[in-house]
Amino acid sequence: MKPSKPTTKPYTRRSASYKEEALKLADRIGYAKAAHQLGLHESQLYGWRAKQTQQQTVNSREQEQAAEIAKLKRELLIAQEEVAILKKASAYFARQLK
Repeated sequence: MKPSKPTTKPYTRRSASYKEEALKLADRIGYAKAAHQLGLHESQLYGWRAKQTQQQTVNSREQEQAAEIAKLKRELLIAQEEVAILKKASAYFARQLK
């Protein structure tokens, strides 16, 4: 009988929730202690933190752009309505002059 293979790979990627919890732990007790406790390199935690910070920056920028786009769309609708009203008014006055 052959020995069974392990079901998990020795080098698996860490899940996003694991990274988040590891960073919370590192913020509480320090990066060196957290890395030692989790069996990671300290630089790995710093890398995860940098990626998380960058992602938060991108998300906030996207939210700001979405708000700006919504504002500009509202302004465009108002301007289009005003143009339509002015076209009707100019057509009305052009008929009055004839």
